[in-house]
Amino acid sequence: MSRAVPSTGRDDGSPLVPDGLDATVVLLRHGESEWIREGRFQGQAESPLSALGRRQAALAGERLARPHASPALPVPGGLPREIAHSPLARAADTASAVASAMADLRVVGEAQATAAPLPVLRAEPGLLEIGQGEWEGVTADEIGRHWPAEIAGWRRDPLAVHAPGGESLAEVDARLRPALARVLDELGRDYPRGTTDRPQVHGYSGAAQAAAQPWSVLVAHDGVFKVVMLALFDLPLAKFWSFSMGLTGISVVEFRGGRAVLRAHNWTGHLAPIEDELEREITERRSRSGAL
Repeated sequence: MSRAVPSTGRDDGSPLVPDGLDATVVLLRHGESEWIREGRFQGQAESPLSALGRRQAALAGERLARPHASPALPVPGGLPREIAHSPLARAADTASAVASAMADLRVVGEAQATAAPLPVLRAEPGLLEIGQGEWEGVTADEIGRHWPAEIAGWRRDPLAVHAPGGESLAEVDARLRPALARVLDELGRDYPRGTTDRPQVHGYSGAAQAAAQPWSVLVAHDGVFKVVMLALFDLPLAKFWSFSMGLTGISVVEFRGGRAVLRAHNWTGHLAPIEDELEREITERRSRSGAL
């Protein structure tokens, strides 16, 4: 199979990240779906959020609606310009939960919510999950039995091997880059360009984000977000397995004068209420059984 390395920029040869861009992008993976609960590969097939997934999405929405509540997320002030999401229902419903939480703040009149218009909520086809072809809807155990060489190859060398009938990483990268370009171009519109000739180590004076810096939220999937991270940081597709995101994990990428900086990765602290409930259930079961 082809091992071609994709372009590091756009079709016209310009860089993917606009020169001098000062902005922030938040990546949010969707909540648990029914197929994840059942251990099935999803790809571009539809699988709705499970009951747990809907709770995860609501908690993620509350977290992003109040990003500066302790512990603060490293995002600018105000509301995001847009919430762009994969068209698949599990991502669209998670994105809607975020938009609803931000709209709820407008209703109660919180200062952050009234300082800027509500973000645009839009489907972005380029954020579709990686197509998994014949593996979609099939459990991991079944894939291991019927396609042992292929699944082993995918896990060892994803640039060379992908699901039968599915997308290669090069194909995903090619359709993802125009989507990222649209998001980044919108962030750079009507906002002054920055420079890297300023303090770069956070904690020192002058290194923090400007409060008015624009930011946006992308809601999508673990697989496509791996490719997003590689594209933003100009890393080869062979590094695909270097990034991972938990369900409703939040990652924050800041652009400082056009340079991508990873400010946070896979934050899931907003899921603490669910984890606390699970721990209480385990403790109660142990208490009833007398187990230590």
